[in-house]
Amino acid sequence: MGDLFPDLGPEAPVISGVAHDRSEALATVRGVDNEPGMAAKVFTQLALAGVNVDMIVQAGASTGTADISFTVPENAIGKVDSVLAAKQAELGYRSYDINTEVGKVAVVGVGMKTHSGLAAKFFEALSEKQINVLMISTSEIRIAALVPLGQLDDAVRALHTAYGLDASQIEAVVYGGTGR
Repeated sequence: MGDLFPDLGPEAPVISGVAHDRSEALATVRGVDNEPGMAAKVFTQLALAGVNVDMIVQAGASTGTADISFTVPENAIGKVDSVLAAKQAELGYRSYDINTEVGKVAVVGVGMKTHSGLAAKFFEALSEKQINVLMISTSEIRIAALVPLGQLDDAVRALHTAYGLDASQIEAVVYGGTGR
């Protein structure tokens, strides 16, 4: 079997590209009851309106409430606004806000499964450029962060440099689409 399926070692390249998306919006529903089923209620209402949700973070407070933040395509904020305004009594949240001044940056590569320190390098690169991370999402092959839109280009450049993907070093894969 070794001749048919040789062990090629860890996947290479570790990080093969940097992706970014300028068309994200961040919505936060504040003061929902921190109990089982609340996130399901919120996201069911959004799903019924045809809203695609990407990144999600829920943060609980000692007061028994939670804030649920999520990203959506910027062209869906009208639907999000309509749903949340219409369902406030049903969902029982205190308030909500929508921020369109955000962008998503991500690094991708199959080598992430077998190499340690890649997340540390990601956040160090952003930190060195004073870029605040608003939200984080990961998978086996991707690390993504939501950052202020005005710092998105700096974030892309910082990550290219950190992972050795600058054009003078290697041919980099850059994707500026929706990242979904």
